[in-house]
Amino acid sequence: MKKYLLIALIIIPFCTTGQNKKLSWSDEFNYNGLPDPAKWDYEEGFIRNREPQYYTRERPENCRVEGGNLIITALKEDYKGAKYTSASIITKGKYHFTYGRVEVRAKLPEGVNVWPAIWTLGTNIGSVRWPMCGEIDIMEYWGTSPNSVSANVHTGDYNHSKGTGRGGKIQWENPWADFHIYAVEWYPDRLDFFFDDKLYYSCPKKGEGIGEWPFDAPQYLLINLALTSGKTGIDDKTFPAQYLIDYVRIYSFN
Repeated sequence: MKKYLLIALIIIPFCTTGQNKKLSWSDEFNYNGLPDPAKWDYEEGFIRNREPQYYTRERPENCRVEGGNLIITALKEDYKGAKYTSASIITKGKYHFTYGRVEVRAKLPEGVNVWPAIWTLGTNIGSVRWPMCGEIDIMEYWGTSPNSVSANVHTGDYNHSKGTGRGGKIQWENPWADFHIYAVEWYPDRLDFFFDDKLYYSCPKKGEGIGEWPFDAPQYLLINLALTSGKTGIDDKTFPAQYLIDYVRIYSFN
């Protein structure tokens, strides 16, 4: 399957943009074991949003490569004070980029409490606070809205904390039932978001300064499976929940 997809990408140009592209970085996950340490690092612990899961490091129960896929698994278990575990892998310190196309072929987990994501953060996070660093949510999926896939853009002036967040969504019945391609094309003047070959949201640069548009500086990639309790708590029938990633490809535009 991967070989035929790659051939299709070479033969068929981007009909949405007409841009020439060059593969700059990728992981095809054609190996077994832990994610390639030359390409990926981990977040570890309770990281953000008061989420219930503990992100583990180098633990194959939560994150491994097998059968041509990266497999991130959320489990119900007692672990370092948590009742749930999962994984978040990142390219911080390994690879960053400015502009281009990020493309991920993935199969989402099913369950009311899952919250998988593919996203980026500015490499300057730490020297500036979130969201001044900029955040590009290439794909967010909440199991509480099972037939909807979202893209979101957060900056210092435009973010959900202020009620000014920018984003869009596409309705798709049971998106977790099969693999789909989630992508963003990042230009100096806009961000275009795709579900398979469908452009469903575009975020234009307004020209209001760095508080509105910090996206002229490098970002790094994150892929994680978080959990959300929703309005009714966590349904333990959700677990184990598996998030499969077939490949990650980052292209630069010529």
